[in-house]
Amino acid sequence: MNELKVLIIEDDEALAASLDRFLSELAETTVSHDGFEGQMLGQEGIYDLAVLDLMLPQINGYDVLKYWRTEAKLDMPVLILTAKDTLDDKVHGFQLGADDYLTKPFHREELLMRVKALLKRSGRLGVDNQLTVGQFTANLNNRTVAINSQTLELNGKEYDLLVYFLQNPDTIITKDQIFDRLWGFDSETALTVVEVYMSNLRKKIKAKADSQPIRTLRNVGYMLETEDNQ
Repeated sequence: MNELKVLIIEDDEALAASLDRFLSELAETTVSHDGFEGQMLGQEGIYDLAVLDLMLPQINGYDVLKYWRTEAKLDMPVLILTAKDTLDDKVHGFQLGADDYLTKPFHREELLMRVKALLKRSGRLGVDNQLTVGQFTANLNNRTVAINSQTLELNGKEYDLLVYFLQNPDTIITKDQIFDRLWGFDSETALTVVEVYMSNLRKKIKAKADSQPIRTLRNVGYMLETEDNQ
């Protein structure tokens, strides 16, 4: 069992308690309600991930993040969770070293998905060099995928898209989430590119699979169903 530690810095005590409650299912959590205390806790370097609000008393979240990255030299994954939703806010957060940015209000499932994705990407959730889910086996070293022991020829973004699903099986992933993950929130590419890549990926999978494991959920998103849930 992984011994994970997550730091939550959120001044809204009710929301902080809610975050503490459901993230504690995944990791040992520590909660701070102000930026100064949170900054001090984070710089200890014992946490696997931080969920950081921006509008905090004492020190704002931007300055906390800047300190962690430039002074404390922390590589801890940081997910900004905030009501500040403008493009400039997001750009500034990522420029300072945020790993992900989620605006309030949010769905619990989405936050959990993003936290788990960050932990996996950082190697903190037991990711090895091979990812096996259902009929798929992805080699993360040479970026190849096999389905039922047959090679699945994918281009770069198709591979990234499939791995995103493999990292989040049986989880609804919206088009916006896919777009932000693969193309970036400030990309000038149209959101419709997601549908194009999804269509290509599904066709390639269908050609070699016994069934279509990626479901399209109309007006919601997509889900990779494992064999147990098909």
